Order: sequence, then structure tokens, then C-alpha cells
Amino acid sequence: QVQLVESGGGLVQAGGSLRLSCATSGRTFTSMGWFRQAPGKEREFVAGITWTTGTPYYAGSVKGRFTISRDNAKNTMSLQMNSLKPEDTAVYYCAGSTLYIISERQSGYDYWGQGTRVTVSS
Repeated sequence: QVQLVESGGGLVQAGGSLRLSCATSGRTFTSMGWFRQAPGKEREFVAGITWTTGTPYYAGSVKGRFTISRDNAKNTMSLQMNSLKPEDTAVYYCAGSTLYIISERQSGYDYWGQGTRVTVSS
């Protein structure tokens, strides 16, 4: 059974930092990504990483503030979020793709976690 389990969400003040983690089991992915969904908004791409080379890519809104990484040996992926803003408040989802090396579309991912909530207060 394939599982993706996020952890690390919470409440933080603007300007602060959080580190999200995604533990995977059941299979290896071609790439993985983080998406987020704010209240009343559609789910959006945040960052992705190719599993073999570790090449990262980011949405423009988080570039320079967020860092995605993966640990092949532990089958985990992380998202270090710095300089957080109230607009970063959302439920963050970990996703795994067996289909694409790079994808910013939800349809490019075939496995999803349950999400972890991040709240940034002003």
C-alpha cells in the first residue's frame, strides 16, 4: 500500500519558519511535489523535485523563500519554508508522481497525502 504522510504544519508568525516533511512508503516516485490550498481557493503548485537527481523547481510566489529537498535513503521529502507570509496560510499536500519527471499540474501526480495545515499570523 502506497502512503504519503505529511507532518510539520502549525501556527507561526509572519517572518517565521516551518519545515514540512513527507514520509513515503510502498513505492518509489519519479518526482514529488508540494501543493497548497488556501481557504476558498484552488489547490496550487508550490514546489517539486525530481527524485533521482534532486533537481528542484518552484512557483514564483515561493522562490527564494522555500527550499524543497529529498532523502532517497529515507524516502522522505521536505519543504523548508522561511520568511513566511500570511498569504502562505493553507493546507499543504505532498504528492508523488510515477508519470513525470517534472510537473506543476495536479494531474501529473497520482498519489497524495492527507495534508498538513500551515497558518501564518500577521
